[in-house]
Amino acid sequence: MRDVNSLNKVLLIGRLGGKPELRYLPQNQRAIARFSLATNERIFNPSTNESRIRTEWHRLIAWGKLAEFCEKFLTQGKQICIEGKLRTRSWQDREGNKRTTTEIEAQNIVLLGKREDTAEVEPFPTASPSPETSADEETGFKEEDEGDDEVPF
Repeated sequence: MRDVNSLNKVLLIGRLGGKPELRYLPQNQRAIARFSLATNERIFNPSTNESRIRTEWHRLIAWGKLAEFCEKFLTQGKQICIEGKLRTRSWQDREGNKRTTTEIEAQNIVLLGKREDTAEVEPFPTASPSPETSADEETGFKEEDEGDDEVPF
């Protein structure tokens, strides 16, 4: 029986950490794309009157036609809005240890920002920055540089 009082929905707006990696499953040739997304939040410390940016990195996957769309149109540093759901999977590594990961399975992706801004965006680093370092600090984005791309919430 389905529990109608539950919901598994994720909505993120952020910048891509790298170009999606596309591959096809050998069993059925179904496309799968894997990529990362960085989201930032400003944290204010009232005792020091300073704010800092905290970056959270998310693992994403997309299937089928959406995976092929990702490979074709998504580039490092591109701002997107993604709607999806959380998926947890387990496997055994080469040493026999049980591993688990949670990913966001994309269901809908919307490209954000201006078309001409795509060429101007500096790429994100390939490695995730430390928790104290934001994606904006790594790429040189500053609050005053964001302009019309910023989504007001």
